[in-house]
Amino acid sequence: MSREWILKTLYILIFVFVTVISGVQFYNHRHYEVPMVAGPGVTKVVKLSDYNKSLKGTIADTNVFFLEGKEPGGKALLFANTHSNEPAAILTALIFIENAQVNKGTLIVIPQFNNSAGRNTKPGDGYPLYFEIPTPWGGKKFRMGNRNASPLDQWPDPDVYVHYPDRQLLSYLDVRNTNRTWPGRANGPLMEKVTFAAMQLIKQEKVDVAIDIHGAETMFPVTNCIVVPQKAMRIATMVSLKAKAMEGFENHVEPSPKGFRGLSHREIGDFSDALPFLLEAPIPFLDQPTGPKTVELLLQGKDPFLLSLSKQKKLFVPYDEAGWPMENRVGQHCSVILRIFKEFSKKASDRAIEVSQVPWYAEVVKNGVGFYYRNPDEAKKEKIYFN
Repeated sequence: MSREWILKTLYILIFVFVTVISGVQFYNHRHYEVPMVAGPGVTKVVKLSDYNKSLKGTIADTNVFFLEGKEPGGKALLFANTHSNEPAAILTALIFIENAQVNKGTLIVIPQFNNSAGRNTKPGDGYPLYFEIPTPWGGKKFRMGNRNASPLDQWPDPDVYVHYPDRQLLSYLDVRNTNRTWPGRANGPLMEKVTFAAMQLIKQEKVDVAIDIHGAETMFPVTNCIVVPQKAMRIATMVSLKAKAMEGFENHVEPSPKGFRGLSHREIGDFSDALPFLLEAPIPFLDQPTGPKTVELLLQGKDPFLLSLSKQKKLFVPYDEAGWPMENRVGQHCSVILRIFKEFSKKASDRAIEVSQVPWYAEVVKNGVGFYYRNPDEAKKEKIYFN
């Protein structure tokens, strides 16, 4: 047996071994289910496919939680993980699902809006497959997702994505981005089916307020803000001013661009009566000039390169040695959402949305995110849902 033949065989075996190991890891990640406990405020759980039958049986179908108040009022839709690499969104949505009590009106929550992206990953950028949030009863494990739906679920990508119905030309990747495919089509590409279903939900349920939760880089100017069209500007401005004055965190307002199509804060406002709000909290993990993309960076938001850039005034948010911890991001989202409900209720008292038992910014920062999660091992089986 020649030395050359032995080396070739060894290389082949190493290649097969690495391929099998990585394949198993990606398979397990795609099929890992995150348990969510329906809190006492949840009155029913349906599927997004109930609003667009073409989603039924696909990976894009996802849970929709209803929290209906004892008194009539307005309706709010809260949806998270439009971009699944911005996990403060799903962590915030889960706090509402497991804790919120609706006193007036109805709250509808979709914790994993782009379910395909939540089962996708980005190994080329060194993304971790999972992360854990500490709780009083142990660690709660979540998948780390990606910005776009998996090509396993929607393929092939076009050379150029032609947005419907505007026909604006967008990047080919945007066809898998559920913040570029609004208002969607019943039988378009899979992600257009998702946004079409959400638009149908908004119209059929007569939703007054729609809130899309996100995160953005510290080097991106549209971060730490509320993005709204003109018709929601007054409410957003009051929320921003009161958050700064009463809770001490910065959160400015950005106008929704009329000429950029496909975004939730643009199309929901244009194609329905609902007032749309898109929330951005800083996520240093997504910035390019950072160290390794570790779980610690994801959760703590501390990075020496960003700290250096901050001292050079290259960032669009305050940044010091404390970084941008997850509890600050989630706490900020909770407070902004609650303030949107309050300001909307002042504007439309006959359509009031009153929600209690959800922590405000200072409480989440003090207690941590996991403090508000219920232990699935202690919950009744019929109260547990998976995403």
